[in-house]
Amino acid sequence: MNIPIELSGNFMELRSDHFHSGLDMRTGGQEGQPVRSAGEGWVSRIKISPWGYGKAVYIDHPNGYTTVYGHLRELTGAVAELTLATQYKEKCFDIDLYVEKGKLPLKAGDLFAYSGNSGGSGGPHLHFEVRRSSDQHALDPEAYGMMIPDRIPPTLRGLRIDALDTNARTSPYGGNAVGYALVARNDSTFVLKEGAVPQAFGTVGVSVNVFDHYSNSGSKCGIRKLEVQLDGTPIHTATLDEVDFSQNRYANAYMDYRLFKDNSMDYNRCYRLPGNGLDLYGKETAQGRITPEPGKDHAVVVIATDAHGNRSKLSFMLRGATAEAARAWAPARRAGTLFRYDQENRIEGNGLRFTLPAKALYQDDRIDLSRGSVIGPKAYAPVHRLGDPYSPLHVQGEVSIQVEKPVPVSRANKLVVVRTDHAGKTSSIGGTHANGWVTARTKAFGAFTVMADTVPPKVTNLDLKPVMTGRKGFTIRVDDDLSGVDVYTGLLDGNWILLDYDPKTKSLTHLFDVHSDIPGKHVFTLEVIDERKNKTTFRQEFTR
Repeated sequence: MNIPIELSGNFMELRSDHFHSGLDMRTGGQEGQPVRSAGEGWVSRIKISPWGYGKAVYIDHPNGYTTVYGHLRELTGAVAELTLATQYKEKCFDIDLYVEKGKLPLKAGDLFAYSGNSGGSGGPHLHFEVRRSSDQHALDPEAYGMMIPDRIPPTLRGLRIDALDTNARTSPYGGNAVGYALVARNDSTFVLKEGAVPQAFGTVGVSVNVFDHYSNSGSKCGIRKLEVQLDGTPIHTATLDEVDFSQNRYANAYMDYRLFKDNSMDYNRCYRLPGNGLDLYGKETAQGRITPEPGKDHAVVVIATDAHGNRSKLSFMLRGATAEAARAWAPARRAGTLFRYDQENRIEGNGLRFTLPAKALYQDDRIDLSRGSVIGPKAYAPVHRLGDPYSPLHVQGEVSIQVEKPVPVSRANKLVVVRTDHAGKTSSIGGTHANGWVTARTKAFGAFTVMADTVPPKVTNLDLKPVMTGRKGFTIRVDDDLSGVDVYTGLLDGNWILLDYDPKTKSLTHLFDVHSDIPGKHVFTLEVIDERKNKTTFRQEFTR
């Protein structure tokens, strides 16, 4: 873009369920910045979706790399023409079009789109990636000539000592603290507060709350490398310089998921959980595991490095505790059934069944199950609380809930499993009703019940007027109270027209194009169907 690069997010920054795979470039809080090709090449893929990257363009370059541009507002020129033609051909807003080499060539600096806020974007910006074309792994764009001022070393805010086996114990942090607070001696040297002496018995690992800033931005960003030394010997290295999208959800095993989700803290684990499949760790034998000698002080050094080579260091002493002292620190035993991370697990009781495949957990965990009461007239089962919502799942489990009040035949296919997350937000996860049970797939623990969705989607006309002369387009708001909008179809005089769906604003927008910008009287019809097949039809006549 023709504006200075200022980042709101960087490569490998910790995000919910993934590492960030590119750079988020600010656009001054506005949409519509011209977006140009970073180099000579050809458009290889155009992906349009209400989710994820929204409107995105992929450009392959002769040097073996691909650049990706996401959350675009609109495409332009030949790229826009091919996109529109494909959407009308497929009669679908969502497309994933792979373009043959040479069909859409671009030179460095060629305009092909304008920045926006489409897809899963939280505000106007351009998401930019560099990928290796051969395997589509994302790489750090800052290693390929992105000139972003950065003289600030990483910031270390907290330290945790984590027990890594059932016999290990660690001294408490004191009060309600979740870790040891750190003190900065200067901008790159950190120590524990005076008087703090962590103690541990058995095998433990350390985690550090660490993040980075750029010189021209106050946004909290990610680091590039973590190293740990014990008594002068390297015991752990993590290099965050490549994203394999097939492994990206393992970010939940790399971070302290609970503190990230509940406290917005960026605790990086300096050890590897047994079910963590990431390939970013070094070859050190210890892999971050520390077994302190009772009565001995061990020197621990943690070094964090950012994308521009700025380094910060934390130094502290870890004291080996005696078994007698450690007995006073025994953690409260968690209730529940023991689930092994490396095997299939099942739990059943009081009207709920749950099955979890092997390797869905990153470590062994105890899963509790409790039964609550029925909430509201839509509910056909009580609320079942399953597991800890702060224990991440890598793959989906199957949950089945018994229906506990009569189901009219007309409502049997309207039943869905509804999950309540740790913040109290409810959402349908779908499901199939059979033999008095509703079964669905879930990628998170939480509270579950069964509800019936019999209410059709709500359609609200925002600005489709009887006279549309001189107007660029119109927007219709669509909302659904439970299972969610599934299918929508807009027809102009009986012919399909393109509607741009934005789930953030719950809106469908049509911009008059070569297929619809026709003078005269017209009839617009919209049919919206939710996931449980409840349907609403809207009709409006207008003159263009």
